[in-house]
Amino acid sequence: MTPAATELAFRAASVALLLVLAASLFQGFRNVLAARLGAAFALGSAAHAASYSVGVSSLVPAWHAPLIALSTGNIVVFWLFTRALFDDEFSLRRWHGLIWALVTAFSFAGCVWIAPGGHVRFSVTVVNLIVLGFIALAIVQTIASWPVDLVERRRRVRVFIVCIAALYGGLNALLQIVVAGSDVGDLANTINAGVLACIVAAIAFAMMRVDGADLFPAAAGAAPAVAPSQQPAGVEDVADRKLIEALLRLMADERIYRQENITIGVLAGRLKIPEYRLRRLINQRLGYRNFNVFLNNHRIEEAKAALADPAQVEVPVITIAMDAGFQSLGPFNRAFKAVTGVTPTEYRRLKAEAV
Repeated sequence: MTPAATELAFRAASVALLLVLAASLFQGFRNVLAARLGAAFALGSAAHAASYSVGVSSLVPAWHAPLIALSTGNIVVFWLFTRALFDDEFSLRRWHGLIWALVTAFSFAGCVWIAPGGHVRFSVTVVNLIVLGFIALAIVQTIASWPVDLVERRRRVRVFIVCIAALYGGLNALLQIVVAGSDVGDLANTINAGVLACIVAAIAFAMMRVDGADLFPAAAGAAPAVAPSQQPAGVEDVADRKLIEALLRLMADERIYRQENITIGVLAGRLKIPEYRLRRLINQRLGYRNFNVFLNNHRIEEAKAALADPAQVEVPVITIAMDAGFQSLGPFNRAFKAVTGVTPTEYRRLKAEAV
């Protein structure tokens, strides 16, 4: 088989796998933002598999330009996908779509006007610097959110998916910048297509091995906490129940959630257990997927009591928020409204009217 035929086979295999993965995500979890973004990322990756070449010349076939533009814009989708995958409370904003449109439009203009106008290196360099920037953002936010993720299997697969996609995308971006404007031949493109096919197969295999409910919750937000006495019979393990009771005492009596920069490591140290066991307890026994949501729910319960207290009617909302452990008013307002459906000020007014 010639290198060209082998390359075509690899491309076809990648596109087929990605289309199946996109269809599976959309069919199984169409109401979940992270899954929809995952499906969009798979479709954009299919466009990449169909159109990507290691060497970029000034003349791009007309039918390639839209695929290349979608492939470039897919890096924005990758960034949004990683945010939604590891933050159950993430929601899309209009400016996210605007960023995607701008990146896609610039890539299309580079294929149709900038590169043919004799500015191949400029076009390729700018596009791939944008790609590297979004890859860096995805890696940074993945690292930042790693400690508070309570879903153990999601913690493992997130590293694999993000790292392997970022490594492939980053190396390709750097390679494009180095060889911009030159034709590297069929062998390099065949190797690249083969590597991409292996990566797609590995990601598909990894996602198949993880329960979809771990990656994509059925509903937005975290499940409410459940008191130990309300746990179903299957979790009546004595040691776990004692740990849960000790954990809830730390929350209710010592209000440890008020501490600045409280981490799951600090909490595990107080309970004298490994971090992984505390993650499992909070996730599997109390129903939380994110450690910050677990802390914020306790903070919000304290804030609700203070806002409903007639004796504290003159206390500013910001004071109540910071006393409960929030560092600023903005995050408090967003978290409070996500839980109660109203702002803290509205909640205080409603409670005052009910008296």
